[in-house]
Amino acid sequence: MLAGLSLSSDYIVPQDVKEAGFQICAEELGSIVEGHDVKKLKIHDGVEGIAEKLGTTITKGISTSEIDRRQRVYGVNRFTETPPKGFWFFVWEAVQDTTLMILGICAFVSLLVGIVTEGWPKGAHDGLGIVASILLVVFVTATSDYKQSLQFRDLDKEKKKIVMQVTRNGLRQKLSIYDLLPGDIVHLSIGDQVPADGLFMSGYSLLINESSLTGESEPVNVNASNPFLLSGTKVQNGSCKMLVTTVGMRTQWGKLMATLSEGGDDETPLQVKLNGVATVIGKIGLFFAVVTFSVLVQGLFTRKLEEGTQWIWSGDEAVEMLEFFAIAVTIVVVAVPEGLPLAVTLSLAFAMKKMMNDKALVRHLAACETMGSATTICSDKTGTLTTNHMTVVKTCICGEIKEVSGSEKFGSSIPESVRKILLESIFNNTGGDVVVNEAQKVEILGTPTETALLELGLLLGGDFEEERVKSKIVKVEPFNSTKKRMGVVLELPEGGFRAHCKGASEIALAACDKFLNSNGDVVPLDEASTTHLQDTIEKFASEALRTLCLAYSDIGSEFSESGDIPFQGYTCIAIVGIKDPVRPGVKESVAVCRSAGIVVRMVTGDNLTTAKAIARECGILTDDGLAIEGPEFREKSDAELQQLIPNLQVMARSSPMDKHTLVKQLRTTFQEVVAVTGDGTNDAPALHEADIGLAMGIAGTEVAKESADVIILDDNFSTIVTVGKWGRSVYVNIQKFVQFQLTVNVVALVVNFTSACLTGNAPLTAVQLLWVNMIMDTLGALALATEPPTDDLMKRAPVGRKGNFISNVMWRNITGQSLYQFVVIWYLQTQGKEAFRLDGPDSDLILNTLIFNSFVFCQVFNEISSREMEKVNVFDGILKNYVFVAVLSCTAIFQIIIIEFLGTFASTTPLTWQQWFVSIAFGFLGMPIAAILKMVPVGSS
Repeated sequence: MLAGLSLSSDYIVPQDVKEAGFQICAEELGSIVEGHDVKKLKIHDGVEGIAEKLGTTITKGISTSEIDRRQRVYGVNRFTETPPKGFWFFVWEAVQDTTLMILGICAFVSLLVGIVTEGWPKGAHDGLGIVASILLVVFVTATSDYKQSLQFRDLDKEKKKIVMQVTRNGLRQKLSIYDLLPGDIVHLSIGDQVPADGLFMSGYSLLINESSLTGESEPVNVNASNPFLLSGTKVQNGSCKMLVTTVGMRTQWGKLMATLSEGGDDETPLQVKLNGVATVIGKIGLFFAVVTFSVLVQGLFTRKLEEGTQWIWSGDEAVEMLEFFAIAVTIVVVAVPEGLPLAVTLSLAFAMKKMMNDKALVRHLAACETMGSATTICSDKTGTLTTNHMTVVKTCICGEIKEVSGSEKFGSSIPESVRKILLESIFNNTGGDVVVNEAQKVEILGTPTETALLELGLLLGGDFEEERVKSKIVKVEPFNSTKKRMGVVLELPEGGFRAHCKGASEIALAACDKFLNSNGDVVPLDEASTTHLQDTIEKFASEALRTLCLAYSDIGSEFSESGDIPFQGYTCIAIVGIKDPVRPGVKESVAVCRSAGIVVRMVTGDNLTTAKAIARECGILTDDGLAIEGPEFREKSDAELQQLIPNLQVMARSSPMDKHTLVKQLRTTFQEVVAVTGDGTNDAPALHEADIGLAMGIAGTEVAKESADVIILDDNFSTIVTVGKWGRSVYVNIQKFVQFQLTVNVVALVVNFTSACLTGNAPLTAVQLLWVNMIMDTLGALALATEPPTDDLMKRAPVGRKGNFISNVMWRNITGQSLYQFVVIWYLQTQGKEAFRLDGPDSDLILNTLIFNSFVFCQVFNEISSREMEKVNVFDGILKNYVFVAVLSCTAIFQIIIIEFLGTFASTTPLTWQQWFVSIAFGFLGMPIAAILKMVPVGSS
């Protein structure tokens, strides 16, 4: 004791902490928990002593009135975030594009040569035109990237919204983890993430997974002798009350976060695929550019040889050489479809934002896109297909089946001794709690199943607090999906121990050899009684009720806390039937999935009969479908599974590993793209294994959410179908854009290449090509990548794992449209002067302006045609897509400005209204041609 005193005198409470009314500072608290310092903890009189020094009580928590003082002394539970990247950062990133840099050099040389030979400002026009085009490309790209980074930041904030159960002001309430302060009493249960550093106060069977901090996969036992809980770790088993000691950047997790900077999202599979496409096209473009440059330069040399001036070079000819080089570089710029990854990102970001409104939070970008290819969904039953609002509607007590009603009659017909043991079971063997909330109303906390049972206990006239005080809980085995039961051991006031068990009816009933008869006496469980109880379970299950069996066993006076709770020789108290209604809209959503070629399978821990009844109600189980139990599924060989899985629609009584096996088989053997829903910690392996993991936002644990790609915020199956629809929309939108862009690429390349080869000059200048590049890359991506989904998307078969991204339909449209545009431009090049009676010194300039104008309007109308790849009607819903209308309008207006007012920069000249009419007519003619093309049948792949 004296040694303890001499040790404790080493710690001096800082003055500011004393003045605030506390007896321990944040640094001291941090060193105790982070250093697992048992010695220091003893000096401060253990957990109770720390609680006292923090000015909190174990039963009431802290008072709201002192929150400001606490925050001043101990800080807030927030981590320092990396500052957001500013707009100029994205401008700098966009400027670093290699091709734009080369063009910049071209512009600089062009300015120099131009000003030297022709003087200012006439000689600067070409150079300034290229500079203006580069700046436009840079700023549009930077704006798009910047807006997107802001969007991801918002999503990131949404991901971090976690709510915990906390006792504050003597009331149990839900608080955001950001509002936690030292002295708060937090209630942790299986699947939770520890929200701050703290100390274990009371709890049962607490296993903590510290792998996120230490990398050790072996869970740690936390109890009174090892009470240290670290922020960022996960509760793997058990439950506890925790005293918060350190928050925010002072926690070990906070210090770790400070050394890490938030990484961006990885590239999605489609972006990787399209980057590959872009590289190939870029190489083709580079080849064409080199050949075009060689042909143009050779043309110039040939002319000079004929004139005999090969040794005399004027400034004009140097500028011409430079223009050839600029055209070659611009061909590369046009050929490299840098808009492809941009379109994917834009489309995904747009979809993510819209899905947020539709109650789905996307954690990984790739999930948006993968969901569009999903061919099968393995869904939980409880809470996803059903509402998760559970009530006990039927019971079998003392061998009699009773309807549960609010009347006195229900409780009064149960013998007093049975009522007593039933209440003892309900109120002690529970993970839930009955509390008085701020409005002084009784509130039941816990999972829906626990809530339903506690409601039954209150209906029977029980008092939660009174029952808990009567006997001492010695050991708790929390419910888990493998055992499918929960158990507690009580130390009775009159001495001896009693075990209570509740769980899946057939499992708990199998451990019983006695039951309570109609008089409330304990009698052996004979064959007739067993059959009666089993029939009751079947009867309840066939009415789509979840059944639970409650049982108890007196286990004498010898029980060690370290031993397992025995699981035989129990007495059956009651069987309860819990109603969990099917969610409205689920049946329709399942039908939508079926028409979309997506197979829905139900995987549940519930009884087979209940599962089948609900699967039929949802439309999942068909006449030729198979329903199987997990234990039976486990025994099957691989060959048997191959026969069985295609028709498997319901798996009941499944363990997490059964779910994992099913998902793995579907993915590997059957090459399916699998989406899996999960809410518990045990679902994490299956969520990881699946192509798309969908976690429940309300019922889901933090562990499940972290393993998932998408969080379904309203836990509704219909939302999953919406995610599928958006996924398909992303895929199709990007296909539309690729079709549009490849058409422009092909035509621009071929036109400039053939003209250079055949006539010795290129009809489209560098500035014009940059504007075309702008239309098709950034603006085209904006217009086509933001098309909202239509219901028709869910009427076609899924793409699946092996589908080609550029389909036959796209090749047909690209080839037909490119041919048409090429014919138009070739006609203008060869016959344009005669057709428009152009002669005089400006005839070449007018003709080239006409070609440029017709080419741009071909793209504008082709963009409209690209809205649908197979449908003839492309105007359906066009006015609802404001982005599309705005992009088209801006393109058309800016084109008029370029032709009419920016001629000196863009090498154009104002056109007559007849010439305008012809240019637009050539563009418009592409639409009926696109419609005719769509009628040409091609294979589906």
